Amino acid sequence: MVLGLLLARSGIDVTVLEKHPDFFRDFRGDTIHPSTLELIHELGWLDEFLRLPHQEYDRLFISVNGQTIPGPDFSSLPTTCKFMAIMPQWDFLNFIAERARQYPTFHLEMETVVTDVVEDNGRVAGVLARVGERTIEVRADLVIAADGRHSTVRDRAGMRVEEMGVPIDVLWYRIRKTDHGAVHALGRINGGRMMVTIDRGDYYQCGTLIRKGTLPEIRERGLERLRADIVAVAPFLKDGVSELDDWSDIKLLTVQINRLRQWWRDGLLCIGDAAHAMSPAGGVGVNFAIQDAVATANLLTEKLRRREVTSRDLHAVQRRREWPVKVIQAIQGQIHRRMFRVEHGKTQPIALPWLVLQVLPWIAPVLRWAASRLIGVGIRPEHIQTSEVHKLL
Repeated sequence: MVLGLLLARSGIDVTVLEKHPDFFRDFRGDTIHPSTLELIHELGWLDEFLRLPHQEYDRLFISVNGQTIPGPDFSSLPTTCKFMAIMPQWDFLNFIAERARQYPTFHLEMETVVTDVVEDNGRVAGVLARVGERTIEVRADLVIAADGRHSTVRDRAGMRVEEMGVPIDVLWYRIRKTDHGAVHALGRINGGRMMVTIDRGDYYQCGTLIRKGTLPEIRERGLERLRADIVAVAPFLKDGVSELDDWSDIKLLTVQINRLRQWWRDGLLCIGDAAHAMSPAGGVGVNFAIQDAVATANLLTEKLRRREVTSRDLHAVQRRREWPVKVIQAIQGQIHRRMFRVEHGKTQPIALPWLVLQVLPWIAPVLRWAASRLIGVGIRPEHIQTSEVHKLL
């Protein structure tokens, strides 16, 4: 959506195909980091954007065994917005779509399910898509696969991902807010268990981290045991957790860290999760995908205008974005290996070495500063370099 907006804003004819009738998906990320807010500011829409329902956090807290510990502090970042916004992604996407539609070269086709790629002499030249009972063919000078970690376009184009292996999955559910005075901590650790609690106003969107492949065991133990485990980690949920009374209310989010060795083929470029799936650690996935989109627009707009995009140009996008992705994925992998160790088939309690515990109070400010930069701004942040050619209708 962001790439479609930026290209249309520069006069490039672009069509976005979305398989669903709307953008309402619980699994999409809610964290909008200062780097993304900076891009909205560069477009001149920040005031309008911040009028949408959202929560702002200039610093994050982590609850460890009942003790609240300061986490990343965004208040001193070199950005216009010195906070992270929590906003349902469907609101974010609707905002982008509404503004993109004001450009005459932007076209959004909903309920259009891409099923295959179209090739001409080994070059990707478009896609096939299903609209109701009909199959249509959409031709393009360049196809962008931005269809997520289970990308149909990527798979049909014969591109294979390299899995890095993640020992966890997430149980995703919502619990009505009853304790409005609870200290907001995005991450909570207690007794070797960990969960996230995202404040969405009148309810919490929660995620309980589990060892990969253990959902059948958890279901066998029953909902009452799961509810007790939730309250043990987040006691302030005790009055609302009873409403979690059916397994259909709980979704399994399969966590992946992977990436393509090569993000492109002639006529095709993969970005976002289609090129590199991230874990939920740090909430960086959505923001990295948007950074990919901005880099793609910056590097390819003039080439697209002249209809001269080559494989070398597509490779330039990968070169620009691959290093930041590799660094963050390496950090995420290290976090998972340290915090979710599995020995003899059992997940070990989250623990820090004795030496780390001794020096932690001394290095905590530096760690908080580093985490703030890494999460809030990122590595090699992108800025909008393309210009507006078509005025808004």
